[in-house]
Amino acid sequence: MSRQGWFARLKSGLKRSSSALTRGIGDIFTKRRLDDDTLEELEDLLISADLGVATAGKVSQRLAADKFDKEISPRDVRAALAEVIGEVLAPVARPLHIDPDHRPHVILMVGVNGTGKTTTIGKLARQFRAEGRSVMLAAGDTFRAAAIEQLQVWGERSGVPVVAGKVGGDAAALAFEALTRARAEGVDVLMIDTAGRLQNKQGLMDELAKIVRVIRKIDDKAPHDVLLVLDATTGQNAVNQVAVFRDIAGVTGLIMTKLDGTARGGVLVACAEKFALPIHLIGVGEGVEDLHPFNAADFAGAIAGLDSQE
Repeated sequence: MSRQGWFARLKSGLKRSSSALTRGIGDIFTKRRLDDDTLEELEDLLISADLGVATAGKVSQRLAADKFDKEISPRDVRAALAEVIGEVLAPVARPLHIDPDHRPHVILMVGVNGTGKTTTIGKLARQFRAEGRSVMLAAGDTFRAAAIEQLQVWGERSGVPVVAGKVGGDAAALAFEALTRARAEGVDVLMIDTAGRLQNKQGLMDELAKIVRVIRKIDDKAPHDVLLVLDATTGQNAVNQVAVFRDIAGVTGLIMTKLDGTARGGVLVACAEKFALPIHLIGVGEGVEDLHPFNAADFAGAIAGLDSQE
């Protein structure tokens, strides 16, 4: 997909988030000077859009430095918003790098149930296959029959093998089996699905630690990535999930899904500001092509309702 084609898709996907911001900024700044009251209203709007307190403060400061006590158009405000968001996101926008020296490159996928984690694994498998890489999947969310079945369906669709056991089985033993097989078969990428039950945090922590421990008996550098899948529709709850999974799973990067189904897409900015973890991919729809490498400038322009980031 061309960059302009993706930008149009991204802008469409972020329409609910950008429309709320555009309307709010228009209401505040139509024929008004920039003063303490308008800046306070703007900060409240940005915080309510889940962009986070720090980013809201930066936008306010940027505008105050240049335009205080002057008339300012809504477009000027949105341009400043896009600029600040772009600056926050640029350092964390990093492509997911598959190291050819790792055979396989092991990716541990973590996240709360319902975030789209298993679907994201399936989409990535399709993308890796399209790039000419061999892929294997491990159905390590052994507590949910639906997750195992869903991964097997994606495996069939994508033409990739899925290592699966019975419901309630030992996830670590399954991961060990999958990595043993992947090494023997010279697979390029192994993705391991995991459970996402936060109700029992200690149990989840123990299970993830055990998975890592057993796969390191085979490859002491694995997993090479621990990717946390977040659901944009949960808003500020996504920030809490990053904090929890960073501590219990050693998260190395983020993927945010369902940005097209919410007005709370700004939470990605709040996550970047607070944790500075790499953001590898974002999802703005159901299709395989709707999971796309993250571009900071494109996202900033789309969420601020600007026409293009060219």
